[in-house]
Amino acid sequence: MDIKEQITSTVEKITKDKTLMEQFQKDPVKTVENVMGVDLPDDTLKKIVDGVKSKISLDKVSDALGGIKKLF
Repeated sequence: MDIKEQITSTVEKITKDKTLMEQFQKDPVKTVENVMGVDLPDDTLKKIVDGVKSKISLDKVSDALGGIKKLF
């Protein structure tokens, strides 16, 4: 299993669906399991959840910086 690929795929699904994003904010582990549709070992699942959180945070920061650039 390619964890990086799973993170990217999961981020795409979560960020495109407001309900999934709300679920992810409340219970990230359960949401990732549901989105992936597989029961994974806890250590693998934690890596994916951490990666998804990081990617979503980076995307938000990038969007914010893009908005600031437009001001100048």
